[in-house]
Amino acid sequence: MHFSFDTPLNRFRSIAILEGISFLVLLLIAMPMKYLAGIPEPVKYVGWAHGVLFVLFVGLLLQVWVTYKWSFWKVVLAFVASLLPFGTFVLDRKIGQEEVRR
Repeated sequence: MHFSFDTPLNRFRSIAILEGISFLVLLLIAMPMKYLAGIPEPVKYVGWAHGVLFVLFVGLLLQVWVTYKWSFWKVVLAFVASLLPFGTFVLDRKIGQEEVRR
């Protein structure tokens, strides 16, 4: 996992990974703490962080769409990936493979 913010694509990929991590922490740690242990605070804070990262993800996705002239369907698939657990990790791998081929 490599975080870089030097290009729009690298910013997008880095935020996508962070968004994916926050989603998994929310689903696998914070929500069980709330519903199984009665500790609601982690959902509040992790949910807030995840929301901010999701908004950044969408904004950067729009920037990448325009800058790199991604197809409409590629953008739709990237957005759907953000809604699925582990989706952004699969997306990052696919983007990385495409970059190697260039």
